[in-house]
Amino acid sequence: MTRRRGQPSLWFRDDGGGRRPRLTRERIVEAAVELLDSEGVEGFSMRRLAARLRAGTMSLYSYVETREDVLDLALDAVMGEIALEDEDDVDWRAALTRRIEQSRQVMHRHVWITTLIGTRPLIGPASLARSDRFYATLARAGLPPLELNAAVNTLFAYVHGFVAAENVWRSTVTDPEHEAELRRQVRRHVLAHADRYPALAREADMTDGDADGGFRRGLDIILDGIEARLAA
Repeated sequence: MTRRRGQPSLWFRDDGGGRRPRLTRERIVEAAVELLDSEGVEGFSMRRLAARLRAGTMSLYSYVETREDVLDLALDAVMGEIALEDEDDVDWRAALTRRIEQSRQVMHRHVWITTLIGTRPLIGPASLARSDRFYATLARAGLPPLELNAAVNTLFAYVHGFVAAENVWRSTVTDPEHEAELRRQVRRHVLAHADRYPALAREADMTDGDADGGFRRGLDIILDGIEARLAA
């Protein structure tokens, strides 16, 4: 079952949640996260979810209306793994860095997140609470509304894009030695054709496989830009 055109989002409906004692919405969501972790979005179905819960497929629809509802609930549940800490006395840059690095860790644990984020708004209670804290941190730093929105969108796009590419690469190249050799091959190829790719041959370090360091350096560049806007 798919969401009908014009049907309101799960988060805008008051449908009362679960009713039967054997199953609960919480159990369904927990099993959905486990199924998504093992099978991904492509392998997720209400039939497989019901089998994991040892229940009939139709019994799930007493607690959720559609498959899309379950995906919305599962996504919001894992967004809740990003800690909500009181950071009023913490430097805005340190607070954002900590939260962004936690977001990356959650996306590593649940690689399907990057697929779902691109298909639905993050408007569940856990997601909105974390977005609210993110906005509050940048507002406290002093960014005006338009620049604040741009900064949030840029940081979100950076984290989502970096981790999505990272997860695909990890699923394709699983052996560190194989990855190192691939990087060396690319480097040799570029150097052998330096007349075609002079900037790459001169500037690019293609043997650098430090994803953690690369992520942090890229994040620092964006935060440096925000800091420069604040200083201006």
